[in-house]
Amino acid sequence: MIDIYLTDEQDRLVKKDELAKGCWINLTRPSEFEVQKVIDGTGIPSDFIRDSLDDDERSRIEKEDDTVLIIVDFPVLVQDESDSAPYDTIPLGMIVTPFYFITVCLQSNPIIDDFINNRIRDFFTYKKTRFTLQILYSIARYYLKYLKTIDRRTSLIERELHESMRNKELFNLLSLEKTLVYFTTSLKSNNIVMEKMTKQRFLRMYEDDQDLLEDVIIEIKQAIEMSEVHSNILSGMMDAYASVISNNVNVVMKFLTTVTIVLSIPTMVASFYGMNVDEIPFAHVPHSFWIPMTIALLLSGITALWFWKKRYF
Repeated sequence: MIDIYLTDEQDRLVKKDELAKGCWINLTRPSEFEVQKVIDGTGIPSDFIRDSLDDDERSRIEKEDDTVLIIVDFPVLVQDESDSAPYDTIPLGMIVTPFYFITVCLQSNPIIDDFINNRIRDFFTYKKTRFTLQILYSIARYYLKYLKTIDRRTSLIERELHESMRNKELFNLLSLEKTLVYFTTSLKSNNIVMEKMTKQRFLRMYEDDQDLLEDVIIEIKQAIEMSEVHSNILSGMMDAYASVISNNVNVVMKFLTTVTIVLSIPTMVASFYGMNVDEIPFAHVPHSFWIPMTIALLLSGITALWFWKKRYF
């Protein structure tokens, strides 16, 4: 899909049918025909678009003539329930030319939707450097948003683990840890891109752009720190609660074993007095039924009291 937008004279975002100077071209899972149409219309290198559509493409920034390619990873919510990680990262390509600004992505995402739906202030399609930095800032904010969500989910799973003897909660923690690995790797790659932008001046920047660039770097570094901290916490928590689950199982087994021993004593006494022989003591005594019952209850009570003092119950 290809969409063309342009900020008009009233600073409103207007959708266009044809390319115009200063417009924003948004490509979302484009067809080969749409890719070729943009290449022919803008004159950008074909590999700039095709690399951005590679799911395994690493974050990077490069310049060819007057065209700059920036590829960064951004977080997305995984829709496929069979995937073990609730979040993943995919590349987003931004191509800056003297006349056009192009975004390329494998799927529709809330970051681009925020700009299309005018949720971002001071956004203009013809201010290409600022537009680039605004997208990078939005990506960093979404990382922080999802990290907070992961922290809340971790707290919920932790409460469930206090009395759990199942592996389900541990698998949930494992999926969150997998997501944090994705986030940390992608954030560090994005941070390298930002450092290159700062040092090598790929884009022409004004004073306000420089301030926004510094804000983006701060947000990315904060997201990296949060991701690493949560990852370390999850790793330690998984080890601790694996031991807790094992200990809970041991406690239940000890309790069941103790109850089994206590209940086996009346069975043993009844077995002895149930033998079909003449030498059973008190066999002809009136109310002889209550004699083995009393012995059984007395022995069981003494055994249960001893186990209780040993804190087996």
